[in-house]
Amino acid sequence: MNQNSTDLMGVARLMRRTASGESLADLVNLAAQNPDPANMLMGLSCAFQLLGNREAAIEMQDKALAIRRIYLLSSAHPQAIRLLALMRPGDLQDNTPLDFLLEASDVELILLYVSKEHPIPEEIPEHDLLFVAIGESCENAKLLADIGERIETWQRPVINRPESIMRLSRDRASRLLSSTDGLVMPATNRMGRGELAGVAEGFPFILRPLDSHAGQFLEKLENASDIQDYLSRIGGDEFYLTKFIDYSSPDGLFRKYRIAMLDGRAFSCHMAISGEWMVSYRNAGMTESAEKRIEEEKFMAEFESDFALHHEAALREIHRRIGLDYFVIDCGELDGKLLIFELDNRAFVHDMDSREIFPYKGPAMRRLLAAFRSMLENRL
Repeated sequence: MNQNSTDLMGVARLMRRTASGESLADLVNLAAQNPDPANMLMGLSCAFQLLGNREAAIEMQDKALAIRRIYLLSSAHPQAIRLLALMRPGDLQDNTPLDFLLEASDVELILLYVSKEHPIPEEIPEHDLLFVAIGESCENAKLLADIGERIETWQRPVINRPESIMRLSRDRASRLLSSTDGLVMPATNRMGRGELAGVAEGFPFILRPLDSHAGQFLEKLENASDIQDYLSRIGGDEFYLTKFIDYSSPDGLFRKYRIAMLDGRAFSCHMAISGEWMVSYRNAGMTESAEKRIEEEKFMAEFESDFALHHEAALREIHRRIGLDYFVIDCGELDGKLLIFELDNRAFVHDMDSREIFPYKGPAMRRLLAAFRSMLENRL
């Protein structure tokens, strides 16, 4: 099916249009003109997410899902594969961002939103493959378990099974990978407020609420009084406590790598360099620093013959123990070993960066996207 003006536009297409010069306000107006009421509301939800208005985005999404729970992102090319994705209601951080991975492909993406109250229906759209896109979280544990039971006898190939997704939790992943040669992943413990109040030694630690991502409420704690101060400011009943490891390079800078794993093969997504230990690509100043971009370009150009080759055994073992077809690793290096920060099946991977500022990213990302498309075809 070729792309139709009444189909859901999706976040990736909206972002691509902003990159070509359209304003987000223009895209809100465009979404509002969709003659299909459900697609109009879901399109508005996507536009409000890009505007950073999560409250309005979730409100529009709730209204859309009250009308319909299935949405189509049709391909601009002749359709070759129909991919049915199980999604949970929420924002960009709640599901694998498949529309970014399938942008400009010949894959028709069918989004089916499910929840504890709205399980997989008996009648489902025709499809060639099923992709479980729901992210790992304590909140999603029961939903993923229910999906796992429902798809035990699924008549089509399944990508990213729920039982493997749940291995991505910070505490479980640290236990699964603790004995892996060539790899360091500090122990992460799930603790309640009362348990944290009793922590008196072993500092420094890093602390975050359960199910938080993208550095939200993540802080480094130097002593017991820091824990008390943190708990007085941050809500929540349970937290992840992790031993802090200084992974700075000899030049004093911190380097964080994002790696996508597809069928056990590693692909470079980006490298962020910062003077702060809590590195994200958005706050690392990569756009402003030509020197940092030169280093990132070298990393991406030599990835297969250098980084991936050096850490080949560790990466292979991570894939074996986690068991997912597709996931993303945020990591660093420590004394020649791979230092794991996080494993995630919903991390943001895209080919949206400026061609003028980041000319080296396009070829690397297109290799990744082509590999993702090949993975789907190989499952048929």
